[in-house]
Amino acid sequence: MIRVLLVDDQHLVRAGFRSILDGEPDIEVVAEAADGHGALRLAAEHRPDVVLMDVRMPELDGLAATRRLAEDPRLSATRVVILTTFDLDDYVYDALRAGAAGFLVKDTEPMELIHAVRVVARGDALIAPSTTRRLIAEIAGRRRAPAPPPLLDRLTEREREVLVLVGEGLSNDEIATRLVLSPATAKTHVSRIMTKLHARDRAQLVVLAYESGVITPRWLS
Repeated sequence: MIRVLLVDDQHLVRAGFRSILDGEPDIEVVAEAADGHGALRLAAEHRPDVVLMDVRMPELDGLAATRRLAEDPRLSATRVVILTTFDLDDYVYDALRAGAAGFLVKDTEPMELIHAVRVVARGDALIAPSTTRRLIAEIAGRRRAPAPPPLLDRLTEREREVLVLVGEGLSNDEIATRLVLSPATAKTHVSRIMTKLHARDRAQLVVLAYESGVITPRWLS
């Protein structure tokens, strides 16, 4: 059972998401919060698998709450999905850097919401759709990338290839097909990369790939 915490200051939004998610046999909404402080308290209490987090909220906003959740060792298995709109692009990038596993547009279709929860719960990043990858690339392109961190030197040539493909939003199966590997081998490479780069999840690998210059927005041009 996938346990979900809903965080949004609008009751109607929470009610709508709950009605969609609670109808699925493998998903349960365990709690709701109206601000970041409530999210932190309820996350510590319920240890959800997925937190659907609004960006703009009173008291403590979604970015600050996401950062605190990502830093809490008790919640290392909890994944945060930021709820946003297309006019909040900068929030999206900042949220990924803060530790979010991805983001959703608030007016997403019900089946897309359900799929997103399942994808994030199994440990993948919610960055696969081409529109999402393009959005992240555009944001990254507007920021000045720092020099590649020394940790990248620890990666083998194959691992660098895999990191590029993770940055492009490919799943393990897609990486395996592209590099002619078994899915298990591709998964092992991704796990080793995360360990070597001290990345929390695939979303952080994507951010690192852009910020380090391993991959640039030009691949979408």
